[in-house]
Amino acid sequence: MAPLDAPQHVALNQFPVLEDVLLLGGIRLTRLAERVGRTPFYAYERSHIATRVVTLRQTLPEGVHLHYAVKANPMPALVQMMAGLVDGFDVASGGEMKVALDAGMPADCISLAGPGKRDEELRCAVAAGVLLHLESEGEMERAARIGGELGMVPRVAVRVNPDFELKLAGMKMGGGPRQFGVDAARVPAMLRQLVLLGLDFHGFHLFCGAQNLSAAAICEAQRLSVQLALRLAEHAPAPMRMLNIGGGFGVPYFPGERALDLPAVADGVAQCLNLLRQASPKTTLILELGRYLVAEGGIYVCRVLERKRSHGQTFLITDGGLHQHLAASGNFGQVIRKNYPVVIGNRVHGGPRETVSVVGPLCTPLDLLADRMELARAEAGDLVVVLQSGAYGLTASPTAFLGHPAPLEVLV
Repeated sequence: MAPLDAPQHVALNQFPVLEDVLLLGGIRLTRLAERVGRTPFYAYERSHIATRVVTLRQTLPEGVHLHYAVKANPMPALVQMMAGLVDGFDVASGGEMKVALDAGMPADCISLAGPGKRDEELRCAVAAGVLLHLESEGEMERAARIGGELGMVPRVAVRVNPDFELKLAGMKMGGGPRQFGVDAARVPAMLRQLVLLGLDFHGFHLFCGAQNLSAAAICEAQRLSVQLALRLAEHAPAPMRMLNIGGGFGVPYFPGERALDLPAVADGVAQCLNLLRQASPKTTLILELGRYLVAEGGIYVCRVLERKRSHGQTFLITDGGLHQHLAASGNFGQVIRKNYPVVIGNRVHGGPRETVSVVGPLCTPLDLLADRMELARAEAGDLVVVLQSGAYGLTASPTAFLGHPAPLEVLV
């Protein structure tokens, strides 16, 4: 790995190039920018996302259900497209639930997870028939009360906080003290109370971690998740109808990272499916994926406003920044900041190159999109493109900071 004070290089990813200009959805970037009308903007490529889903289905064993985690990218047009590609949606708020329902996904194929669900969110989910992933005993009691007030029986699953974690995960969501789910040791008692409350039990949800590029680590966590769910199912008030084992499939962002070995993961999923079919044949196995489906199919585009020299270093000052793409700035979970893949979208290959830092218009040194990267020489008006930007981009960013206009989003 290069030392932190050395220029960082980037290889262009899957988007093709025509006449030294990036193409997205068959449209030249410069033409796309003209159509959008202003920068910054996000653009998501339909064909790439659809191909990713098709490839995943062809590789995974038959019988596994694929759910899209809407939090990865809740753009309504994209969610509507995904409704025709996947088996269900997983949402994390009332707002996402509305987007999912408006997209045409049947309510019984939508699940609502997340700690701290408000009563109005629980009420909407119960009324619509959305599956509740219960994160605590208190939430279970509130759901039962709301169901009684509505004269409806809430559909529920228990989110389990396991005693193990997803090794090598970029973000750990289970194992040890967590705000997510119910500690595995407490689940049997919760299931006994669930019977008394008259809730409609469907199964379990285990989500150990996110952004993992190790097939071995993912397979181990999935195997342990299925084994734990089968043990807990012995205490359940009804047969386990579904088991959501999350996802955690990562995508490469930084130099030296390698794409996930999907066939190896599929082999592990097949073993989990066989284990489940032997012990609980009527249980549907669900994979919940967000980032893996959409991250590599999106870009963030901003425009160079001016070049600036300071103490021998060149800065490209743009109209975009961390307020619109927090993850690219390194402020969305990175311990040591690394550069996302960045290119000058209308000068991708050839011509003079230079080492520059790309910064935004905000009054903070954290507003950094690329730190000392080798890029094509850019002038005011050129387009800076941050690749791998289809997930956790706009809605994961502090767009209200300093009051700049919000970026646009397009699906091409």
